[in-house]
Order: sequence, then structure tokens, then C-alpha cells
Amino acid sequence: MTLYSSSDFQASEIEDNELALVLRERGPFLDRLFAALAPLTGLVEKVVRWWLLTFVGPEKAHTFTLRFLPLAAMTRYRASNDDERLHQRVFGLNFKNPIGVAAGVDKDAEQVTSLLKCGFGFVEVGTVTPLAQPGNLSPRAFRLRANKAIINRFGFNSRGSDVVLRRLAERAHERGIVGVNIGANKDSTDRISDYVELIEKFAPIASYVTINISSPNTPGLRKLQLGSALDGLLERVIDIRDKVQRKAGPIPVLLKIAPDLSLPELDDVVGIARRRKIDGMIVSNTTTHRPSNLVGRKNLELGGLSGAPLFSHSTRMLAETYVRVEGAFPIVGVGGINSGRAAVRKIRAGANLVQLYSGLVFYGLDLVGQIKRALLDEIERENLANIADLVGADAATITAEDWPVS
Repeated sequence: MTLYSSSDFQASEIEDNELALVLRERGPFLDRLFAALAPLTGLVEKVVRWWLLTFVGPEKAHTFTLRFLPLAAMTRYRASNDDERLHQRVFGLNFKNPIGVAAGVDKDAEQVTSLLKCGFGFVEVGTVTPLAQPGNLSPRAFRLRANKAIINRFGFNSRGSDVVLRRLAERAHERGIVGVNIGANKDSTDRISDYVELIEKFAPIASYVTINISSPNTPGLRKLQLGSALDGLLERVIDIRDKVQRKAGPIPVLLKIAPDLSLPELDDVVGIARRRKIDGMIVSNTTTHRPSNLVGRKNLELGGLSGAPLFSHSTRMLAETYVRVEGAFPIVGVGGINSGRAAVRKIRAGANLVQLYSGLVFYGLDLVGQIKRALLDEIERENLANIADLVGADAATITAEDWPVS
């Protein structure tokens, strides 16, 4: 188990802030310099990513990458104006493009601004728990390189809601859509109250809030997706949201579900979500299933599987959700997106927005630009005005296909 002290956090934040300040003060000159060096810095990133994947454990590599994101954002990945055809208004928010950072990449809101500068349309931080907790014992993350997949059993490791709230408040004057993915503490005696508390806390500062009851790594959590438990949860969550937003303003609430639900269970989830008038769903979290084509001993590790092997299953669940929602609210598609073609498939299956996680581990920040180009190519190929016109175009066809083989 990795334990941190408050002094560790303070030292890390001071170093990051000093680096960001230096880069901002020298911005105009650095813009020109880094533009000239872009091909070289791109090559350096590929070499560093290969080194991390080959010689550094997944969790340490993740920490290393977060620490150097400000440099990546200031060098190669300069913020740019996205093509207007990628703009959408979803959940009452204006997205400059549909590509987001999934929860788990920046759990504690350390690098929100840097991630937005890397070209993402939005960032979802978390999962955030009310109180700080270390999560499960290490090792708790495993790469399946041959399959471009990851298994994790982090267990909602979080520095706690107060830390994340402070960091988001410090950048409140900056632009960008930032969602907060919230979860219950492992030892909580009233998990629904944890969600209620976090909605109340983050409503004034978050662009939206995601209710995460679909992680497989907190024992018993997924039971909150089912029947009366879900209905009771959403009743209390929407009630507190409605009360808080009278002062804080509108705050969309999304529900993130597992890909392992049966279709009758999905019927219930969507029905309850529509009745309680949530603002959207995220499909999907990681899976406990293990496809037969996984390579190596690490596929036997316990935890949630993400990455390329999840793509077909999560996309089918996305399409099944889309046809059941019947336009009542938008959907975010996540799971196995590692190419522009995969992102197009998610949108055609019913996603207004998509999120990346494992794809960034194996393909880096280049993936963001590749997806944008693929989306624009698809818009031109179909002679459409906006990316929103592609949403759900293939949903009915996908639901008629054979079920993806596990």
C-alpha cells in the first residue's frame, strides 16, 4: 500500500506551480520555439512512452506522465480552435469537440488545465470520495501489452473531496468543461449519503457530476445499479441537486454504468434514469469479463478490464442504451477507443461524446488529433453539417448484430 503525507502533496504542488509560472511568463517566445521543435518533441514523446511501457510499472508510469503534462501541453500540444463542425451543446454545456478525458486519468484534479490544453473538449476528474483513502494494495494495475489493455483494481484511491474541491476552485476563472466523477468511501456505512454529500459540495464548481456506482473494485458498489437501490439513490441525488442549483446554477448529473449488465437489468436502469430525469449516462465502466483472446498470465488478475478488448462489448451496450433512451438524454461512450475509426463507431452507436483512458496509455496524445481528423472525414463523407448528425446513425443496426463473443 502506498501512503502519502501532506508534505509530499505540498512539495509536488509547489514544483508544478513553479514550472507552470515559468512557462506562462515566457509564453510568446516559447510558442514560436516549440512550434519549430514540434517534430522533435513528438519523437521524444514516442521514445519516452516506449520506455515507460517497457521498463516502468503502470502506476509509476502514470504518475510520471501526470507530472510532465504541463511541459507536453506547453511544447507540442498548443491549444487550437477546433472546427465548428465538432462543436456541440450537450447537457446544456458547449463542447468545443466531443473528445474527453475519462475518470481515472486525473483522479485528484492535478493537471486539469494541462489536459485541456492538449486538445481535449472536456476533462472528468476522479473518482473522488468524501474522505481520503489509499485504495487497494499494490500492485493494483497491470498492462496486457499484446492486447492493448489494462486491468486495474485501484479501489477508489483518492486524496479526498476537500483536496479536489480546492484545486478546482483555484482554476475556477479558467475556461474549460470539467466534470467530477464521485464515489463512496469503501468503509462508508451509508453510501447513498456519500453521493448526496459530494453533489452538494461540487455543484457550485463542477461543470457536471457523474455518479459512479459501476466500479468493480469496491465490494458491493455495483448493487446500487439495480432496482430499488438505484431508484432510491437517484431520488436523493436529484433532490439535493435541485435544491443546490437554486443558488449554484444548473448542474447536470450523469450516471456511469457497467458493461456487464444483462439486457433486462439495462431496461430497469434506463427506465429508472428516465423517470428520475437524470441528464445523461456514461457507457461504460470496466468489465470483470475476460475475453478468450487475452494473452499472458496477467489476464488472470482480479479487477476491471479496459482497453481494446472492451471495445466491442461496451459499444454494443452503448447502442442498446441509446435505443432504450429514445433521445431522453445524451450518452457518453467510453471503452476501448484507440483510433479515429473506433471513436466514429462509438458516435454512430449513440454517443454524443467520447472519453479516452487506456488508448492514451498505448498511443499517447497523438490519438486526440487522429480522432478529430477521423470525425471531420466522416462528416465530409456523409455530407453532414455537424458531428451531432452522426449520433446513433448505426445504433439499430448494431443491436441487430450477433452479440460480441466473450
